[in-house]
Amino acid sequence: MSYIPYEIITHKRQVCSLYKKACRTIEDWYHYRPLMRINIVRLRKRFDDNKNIIDVPLAKELLQKGQHELWANQHYYPHQFPSSPGGTAFERDVFPPDWVLDSWHPLEKAQYPKYFAKREERKKEYIALWEKRWGKPFIPHDEH
Repeated sequence: MSYIPYEIITHKRQVCSLYKKACRTIEDWYHYRPLMRINIVRLRKRFDDNKNIIDVPLAKELLQKGQHELWANQHYYPHQFPSSPGGTAFERDVFPPDWVLDSWHPLEKAQYPKYFAKREERKKEYIALWEKRWGKPFIPHDEH
């Protein structure tokens, strides 16, 4: 998907982004924590060795080489967090319906007396509005 960038990303931010993506790639390849940690420390040393470079063209070249290296070493099946875009639980926030509160135990309701008193008032108002608009529900009693 192409888009028009609306801000210029600084070199510092690009380097930080590259570092984070490289760390995530290492996490994809190594599942044994100590090995993962060793490789991330080695990666950090590589970044720290080049952090004081003042020459702008050289810094841009190193950034581009790092991005190419990241692309070459990317994992074939990268880890995706469940709640992130592309994850299995993305935008699956379950909001319980209002009637769940009706099933609370009276001791639980007693912890929030003002809320439940107001809620009962609003339920009565809603029922009155419903009956005014649609009429009382017809329930046949002699069918079964």
